[in-house]
Amino acid sequence: MKTVHEAKRYIDNAKGILREKAKKEDGIYQDKKYVKMAGHTAYAGVLVALDELLGRKKKGRKDVDWYKNQLSQLDKKLLGQFVAVYDTLHLSMSYDGNPDAEVAQAGLKRAEIIINWVEQRLQNAA
Repeated sequence: MKTVHEAKRYIDNAKGILREKAKKEDGIYQDKKYVKMAGHTAYAGVLVALDELLGRKKKGRKDVDWYKNQLSQLDKKLLGQFVAVYDTLHLSMSYDGNPDAEVAQAGLKRAEIIINWVEQRLQNAA
């Protein structure tokens, strides 16, 4: 469960980056650099949690398709959440620096859903 707490800390850090550094005005973040940083941080938190549950890949590095495949075998609804998090936090925020505060909030909310799902699964397995 230590890893789940670490994943939640990533999300808190991402929220702090947006709140303290991205300079929100009228629902738009003014500094893309910090939007990108927050998106990457939050997405990394999701992966930290999923790695605790899913374990290691047999060969090579994990990629988004590996996570999708693993989640498709466990929970189709959560797979949808993961795809949305990947698109929002990783692609839209981390790469593109999408400044829309509502997009960021939606991505962070979904990230928390995934981390809480992992936490519940780990508790049930214990």
